[in-house]
Amino acid sequence: MLTYWAERAQLATGVAEAVAIETAEGRITSVTAGVEAAGAEVLRGLVLPGLANAHSHAFHRALRGRTHGEGGTFWEWRERMYALAERLDPDSYFRLARAVYAEMALAGIACVGEFHYLHHAPGGRPYTDPNAMGQALIAAAADAGVRITLLDALYLAGGFGEPLAGAQRRFGDGGLEAWMNRVDKLDAAPHAVVGTAVHSVRAVPDAAIEAFACSTEGRPVHVHVSEQRAENEACRAEHGCSPTQLLERRGLLGPDLTAVHATHPTGGDLELLRRSGATVCLCPTTERDLADGIGPALAMAEAGIPLSLGTDSNAVIDMFEEARAIEMHERLTTERRGRFTSAELLAAMTRHGSLGWDDAGRIAPGLRCDLVAVALDSPRTAGVAPDGLLYAATAADVTDVVVDGRRVVSGGRHTAIDTAAELAETIGELWR
Repeated sequence: MLTYWAERAQLATGVAEAVAIETAEGRITSVTAGVEAAGAEVLRGLVLPGLANAHSHAFHRALRGRTHGEGGTFWEWRERMYALAERLDPDSYFRLARAVYAEMALAGIACVGEFHYLHHAPGGRPYTDPNAMGQALIAAAADAGVRITLLDALYLAGGFGEPLAGAQRRFGDGGLEAWMNRVDKLDAAPHAVVGTAVHSVRAVPDAAIEAFACSTEGRPVHVHVSEQRAENEACRAEHGCSPTQLLERRGLLGPDLTAVHATHPTGGDLELLRRSGATVCLCPTTERDLADGIGPALAMAEAGIPLSLGTDSNAVIDMFEEARAIEMHERLTTERRGRFTSAELLAAMTRHGSLGWDDAGRIAPGLRCDLVAVALDSPRTAGVAPDGLLYAATAADVTDVVVDGRRVVSGGRHTAIDTAAELAETIGELWR
């Protein structure tokens, strides 16, 4: 039995003071407010539940600061991303992901949804272990002290009616059955869930989507949807409908599905998502970096669609910034303030259920002991009321992080990894 004592903690009933959080075997056994620290592990500032990063491509982190000043479109940026993908192997991917996940831990992220499609060696040749790249990601998360949902992505085409080409050959298994056989061999450790994904409607033929929908076995399912207007136009030209409508026709929409981006829904797309019980994962910092556009977050929320958040390309790893962005983008488009409450933003930041971890995301008995202490005395947060913290804090204000009862970050430093040094070394090697 271990007890953490929080100066203040964000509970379901609001912010409480002097909170003792007892934990055993990685779970919270009791929560008691208004008590003395009495030898407990002290967490200063405001303690939040562990954050959930619902959408990540870990290897994109190596593009940070190397593509942002370039002009052009998403599709031109994608060519730079493909060039990076060609450089990675299981060893370098492990080292890069380990450092990226450590950076996420420093930002208060307890669980990451890794949208994984970089499966094979250059040219599409399988490694001796066909899941070597996926296992590298699972091992990297373990070293970094975070949970992972490995969303292994089906990727069969280079576009509507187009074969895989260039770096894309690394992504494909040749067919649905081969993909299923490979995924069934993935070894999920205690800190990992093996989920599934359709990369996009342009990368998976509709017949394969329909067959895929019958084979997910209750796992979390994620799919890129309507990130770009060009994707909508191509889907309408090929199928006469939007990507969301195509997913609905092929039986993939449902409560286990997370539609990533949904930046450009059309027609009745939001109603289809609402009716199915699907979640939408917004990635505002990536969507603005890649000039995707601003998704209708408020319309989604008002329709009753649960929202989650992701760092996607990892150009920024800061869940506070992702949460603020959906509010600030709405202010820009509606010319009105206060579109989301702090409670609604925090719910999006902690929606672990979309990653298959329904037992996380709140500070309450019986749930996983994931705690994030955020300083209330930094230059950014000094003088801020606790209930306004989401509008002031950044990832740099996270001081301590506990995942499954174990302290992963202490005093603003990762307990096991020299994060900045590992990022600099690994990314430098990739670009040499």
